[in-house]
Parts: sequence; structure tokens; C-alpha cells
Amino acid sequence: METVTLDALDRALLHALHVDGRAPFRRIAEVLGVSDQTVARRYHRLRADGLVRVVGRTRARMLGEVDWLTRVRCVPDAAAAIAEALARRPETSWVSLLSGGAEIVCNTRSPARPDREELLLGKLPRTPRVLSVSAHYLLRTFVGGRAAWSGRTSALSAEQVARLRAAGPRDGGAGESGGAGAPAVPVVPDALDRALLTALAVDGRTPLAELAARTGGSEATVRRRLAGLTRSGLLFFDVDVDTRQLGFEIEAFCWLTVAPGRLTAVAQELADHPEVGFAAATTGPANLVAGLVCRDVEAFYGYLTDRLGALDGVGSLETAPVIRSVKRAGLLIR
Repeated sequence: METVTLDALDRALLHALHVDGRAPFRRIAEVLGVSDQTVARRYHRLRADGLVRVVGRTRARMLGEVDWLTRVRCVPDAAAAIAEALARRPETSWVSLLSGGAEIVCNTRSPARPDREELLLGKLPRTPRVLSVSAHYLLRTFVGGRAAWSGRTSALSAEQVARLRAAGPRDGGAGESGGAGAPAVPVVPDALDRALLTALAVDGRTPLAELAARTGGSEATVRRRLAGLTRSGLLFFDVDVDTRQLGFEIEAFCWLTVAPGRLTAVAQELADHPEVGFAAATTGPANLVAGLVCRDVEAFYGYLTDRLGALDGVGSLETAPVIRSVKRAGLLIR
């Protein structure tokens, strides 16, 4: 697939969308010093090319749910079909094929205390083609979602970010909400809230008029509900970017075993690395998982040996390259 080179304006637009995924093009244009037509044209081009998508996401714990990272090892000729089956399930948001096609990793969500029949593990095929399955809580996310990847949030100055945030979510927009460890106060969305969350999970920039038509509420009601959902911290907006099309040859998962007393410090160090697009503390034999993005194999090797290898407290690490994304940010990849 042909890669795309982003210029300075594209990168600034991506950063602005991370700050406020529903910011009007007019407001972004004012901060970037260009016309709103230029910003709209750039966004629609990136969106149409499949490079960028703003998605509405929710905090699992506020819904009485938990996020899991599940690894499925299987015989190579079965991996693609099993990955596709997992991707079709509504509780999965990310599904990737790893390690030459012999392993699948996926992010799933379930009630904090699910019934046995609700567990994804109980729904996986009981077949010799599945060699092993392991699932681990994501305890705290340090990069990803509300905690933006530094590799694509360095285009704007601190003053520009402050101007975007100061304007606030006037039309159901959402600024960045809370930190990685912010307390999660449970909420119970009603039918209208759930309809809004469903629509925004597909396209976080769906216009208010369209959201009102889909949900049966008035635009004023939808605006008020969106503002309430974002203020509560339940709803936030993420920017999904296809890193491979942007020229990053290598995507990989990395599982690290870190001394417990150093776990938070190491995770916070990883959060500042532009090669780390995702990092979370997790249960299991490896207590920190990271999603890596590198330009090429040499850059990948250099990062593993020079940056990760220099971190104090890392006892061991395991890496597995991503060979294909089957589902990303809740959307099947065709």
C-alpha cells in the first residue's frame, strides 16, 4: 500500500484533534493560522484515505466493566479465520495477527464480574487448532486513549494547546479528560446516552443534526447530553491513525517484566518515547505491555537495545511483530 507523507499542517491538525476531537474546523483553523476551508479539506482527505478517524470511547470502569488483553496462540492455518471471528464480536475493539500468523492479540471488554457464559474465553473454539489462550486485566493505561501518543502530539506549541482547551467543548466537543489514574465514578447511561455513544464510536465527529436524527432527541438535548457525558469523564475522543500508511514499517507488541517498585516509573518513561503508541500495566507474568511503532527494522532494533535496554527495573521482555490489523478502534479492516 502506498504510504502518505504528512506535512506540518497535517501533523498540527492531528495534534489538534487529540486535544479536542470534536473541535469545529473554524476553531482549529484560528489556532493553526489557516482558513477553516483548508482545515476541513485536509481532514476530509485524511479521513477518505483511511488515515485518520476520530472515535468516541468510554471509560470501562465507569460502566462497571474492565478491559482485557487476550493472547491466542494457534496453528498458523487457523489464525486468520479465528482472528476474523473475534473481530466480528462486539466486545472486541482491537484484533491483530502477530508472529508470522501464529498468534492473535485482542483488546476486549466485559463486566467486572461476568457470568461464565459472558466470558470471551468460553466462546473461543474448542479445537486443537487453538493451542493456548491467556487473558490479562489492563490495570492502568499510560499511553493510548485519553493519554495520547507523544509521537503524534508534538506539532503544536503549549500556547496553541492552551488556546484549544480554553475554548472548551461548546458543541458537544470533548477536550482531554482526566489522567491515567483519575478515579472512575460509575454512571448509568440511559437509552439516549447509549445511542449517542454507539454513533460516536463509529465517527466521533458526527454532526449534531445527524446525532439528533439518529437518537430521536433535539439538537439542544444532544448538545447537553454530550457535554454531560464528557464532563463526567465517561466519554472521551481518540484519534485512530493508520501508522503503516504513514510510513512506519514496524508495529510490534512488547511484554515487559518490571520490578514492582519500578513499574510506574518505567511506564511513565515509556510514555515519553515517540516509539510507544500504547502502554499499560497488566496482570500476568509480564506486568507491562507496550505497542511499538518504528520506521524500519533498524530503528526497531535500536529502540529495543538503546532505549528499552537502558531502563532500570526491566528484567525481561518479549516482542512480537504485528503482521496484520484485523480490527482497529472498533472497525473491521478490509
